[in-house]
Amino acid sequence: MQPDTAPVRPGEELDTERLLAWLRSQLPDAGNDLRVEQFPNGHSNLVYLVRTGGNEYVLRRPPLGPVAPKAHDMAREFRVLDAVHPHFPEAPQVVLLCEDPAVAGATFFLMERRHGIVLRDEAPAEWAGIPDYPSLVSEAFIDCLVRLQQIDVSSGNLASLGRPEGFLERQVRGWADRWQRSKTEDLPEMDRVILWLSNIPPSGAPTLVHNDFKLDNVMLSADAARVTAVLDWEMATLGDPLADVGLTLCYWVWASLAQADDPHPATPVITTGPGWFSRDQFIHRYSLRTGRDVTHLPWHEVLGVFKLAVILQQIYYRFHVGQTTDERFRTFDKRVRSLVRMAASLTERRRL
Repeated sequence: MQPDTAPVRPGEELDTERLLAWLRSQLPDAGNDLRVEQFPNGHSNLVYLVRTGGNEYVLRRPPLGPVAPKAHDMAREFRVLDAVHPHFPEAPQVVLLCEDPAVAGATFFLMERRHGIVLRDEAPAEWAGIPDYPSLVSEAFIDCLVRLQQIDVSSGNLASLGRPEGFLERQVRGWADRWQRSKTEDLPEMDRVILWLSNIPPSGAPTLVHNDFKLDNVMLSADAARVTAVLDWEMATLGDPLADVGLTLCYWVWASLAQADDPHPATPVITTGPGWFSRDQFIHRYSLRTGRDVTHLPWHEVLGVFKLAVILQQIYYRFHVGQTTDERFRTFDKRVRSLVRMAASLTERRRL
């Protein structure tokens, strides 16, 4: 299996002496040394593997430079995970929260390290002997989302994680505002998408909404049949469960709707390979497991593509204005245009 960590990128190093001193003041089993590596695949928050005292922890902190208001709220993500973990073991257990920026440059938290396989562009070599892994993963992924949405959020700490009333209206308004604050060019198609989304459908009973539920935010077992962890909880809230389904589908089926010669695909294309669930199979299994009405799912799919376009635009904006020099982000403007075209195309196909 390929290692999932790498040396820390230049400019994103932590002050290890200061961090170790803080850890030793907080953890009785912290050692006298500290080793830090980086999980290199994320595009937003900075995520590190921290080893001390024979233990491993994952450290999450915001990206460098200014961030959008209410974005990358590590203290809130810590509280979300603390509330969700007892009810949903796939959510990692948190260990410590530090709100003193002098320690690591920003608020951060530590959580347990989970192990598993994260799918991105291709399957791992060790799955060569599992010919039906695409269907196994499809089923495990959908069933994990169903379990997440079956959690009772009516009381306790979970009830305080969001305001379900008006959730969809706030989603459209909030992401439209983020678009306006981060856009680097005028895209009339995006204006038409936002107008189309203003026709808000009715919502079902509220559930926990992860808000970024996708294949590369879950870890899978070695036999491809089980989700061992769900990651990246910073946007989790309470609201319409179809919001998660719509966002997931915009990742799941992108390549089948994109131009075949598009040199800047917006999302991974692994799920277009043989054996993966089709969009219709995905929706059928989800609706069968939940009994949920999916009549308005097309609206949520457009919302998902729209949100993804804004997220990538926010990342590109940071590169555009020099807040990050990470070369991975140089072509994100092209990926944003691809997504905007996708969202506009879906509004034409999905007349409400």
